[in-house]
Amino acid sequence: MSVIEAVVFDLDGVIVDSEHVWDDVREELARERGGRWHDGAQADMMGMSAPEWSRYMHDVIGLTESPAEIDELVVGRLLERYAEALPLIDGAVAAVLRLAETFRLALASSSNRPVIDSVLENAGLAAAFEITVSSEEVARGKPAPDVFLEAARLLDVPPGHCAAIEDSANGLRAARAAGMRVIAIPNRRYPPGEEALALADVILASLGGLTRTMAGASR
Repeated sequence: MSVIEAVVFDLDGVIVDSEHVWDDVREELARERGGRWHDGAQADMMGMSAPEWSRYMHDVIGLTESPAEIDELVVGRLLERYAEALPLIDGAVAAVLRLAETFRLALASSSNRPVIDSVLENAGLAAAFEITVSSEEVARGKPAPDVFLEAARLLDVPPGHCAAIEDSANGLRAARAAGMRVIAIPNRRYPPGEEALALADVILASLGGLTRTMAGASR
């Protein structure tokens, strides 16, 4: 096994319990604007970059606003929710700080840049991450590996010397495609299927159980 030098965290579903908040905000907007919301919409959009899911809301859900306008509306409402109560996952902050003692840390998220910056600042974690990448800053969202590969590039660490922590099927696929050690913490609200979980090197019930050794530390 390669020596792990860096750990790359996902944000939604790993640090913040947020997938249902994204779902609520998008569904609320779709119903307000006469869109064709359906039960599979959230699963379809998990892991998509902002340009991808806003285009989906326009093309598939049927909103008449432009994708850029949809993006702005959804993110604005999401940040309002976060300002009321940031849905941090129990043990997430402690896990990040614990791993930061051993590894270089990066974050590779499908969330928009303003969301990433707001969450990390309000959680007191901004200084823990050397690098943060939004999938809106790369060509393709998850399950493509682009966001993980960009995080590794910016760290100047080979992907094979990075461990990725993910919760969703598309995230697990992206991390595996990037060639990283894959640690799965399955999303309880939107659990990945067995096929996606089979891509993981380690499966944990929560971040609280993540040790330096599981992440790949040899010391």
